[in-house]
Amino acid sequence: MLPPDTERYLQHLAVERHLAARTLTLYRAALVHLHDAAAADEVELRQAQPHHLRRWMAARRAQKLAPRSLALELSAWRGLYRWWGQRGDVAHNPVDGLRAPKAPKPLPKALSVDQAVALAERGSAAAQTDDASLLHARDHAIIELLYGCGLRIGELVALDAAVTPASRGWIDLPDRSAHVLGKGGKRRSVPIGALAGAALERWVAARGALVRGDEAALFVSQRGARLSASQVRTRLGRLARDAGLPTHVHPHMLRHSFASHLLQSSGDLRAVQELLGHANITTTQVYTKLDHQHLTKVYDAAHPRAKRR
Repeated sequence: MLPPDTERYLQHLAVERHLAARTLTLYRAALVHLHDAAAADEVELRQAQPHHLRRWMAARRAQKLAPRSLALELSAWRGLYRWWGQRGDVAHNPVDGLRAPKAPKPLPKALSVDQAVALAERGSAAAQTDDASLLHARDHAIIELLYGCGLRIGELVALDAAVTPASRGWIDLPDRSAHVLGKGGKRRSVPIGALAGAALERWVAARGALVRGDEAALFVSQRGARLSASQVRTRLGRLARDAGLPTHVHPHMLRHSFASHLLQSSGDLRAVQELLGHANITTTQVYTKLDHQHLTKVYDAAHPRAKRR
């Protein structure tokens, strides 16, 4: 259990900072570790000094936490002290100056164009068979939105069938656009292509047979309730296996594929940044490396002087 004031900090992150549920869970775990470390050393957290924080972080490093996990814990600790500082509860932030070890930055995994198209076509074929279930139409629409719009999984499952004052996201089919609430509470609109639009129209026409009561969710489960992120991951993995893809496919891979393929075709980094909802263009620039990888493969395969003996 966390003290009430730390719980209020987490509530602040949820309500005012709009942190995702998964991030809040990780921050909560990090703050539990912080309180446990302080209790073990019999240190009042508001009186903790930088050497205390360094020792506690060193103990976490000794537990073989990955650099990214350490960075997240430091972020949670730093944020709590910053919040206390804004309220006048502490005179300084003892976490300032602490840095997590640098983590290698692996390139995002993206499908090839052929693989992404094969997955979408598999979903389309399943949705149009004579014995197709309502779930096939739903799954096809999900694939088209993830790949065709580059949505995050959280943005996808938060979509409502129609806009209401409580909606975090919705689809405007006549306007062919998706309106979502991204990270940091940042809203954006993404155009919906013709194939994704057709898939959505098919699903919206069938949705009424599954939805229960006044459920607002665009994508619902077989029981008529809002589809969860884990359910989407499971269904997508199954469809990818059915399509014969030689890799584990998860929703964020389709977002990576959307960005990579769009950048390969257009070369417009700023446009891709806007479509993905990245606050900083350096986040989007990682896809230029994927694009370079693609060009290198084409060169190695096609140029006669590139072939190695």
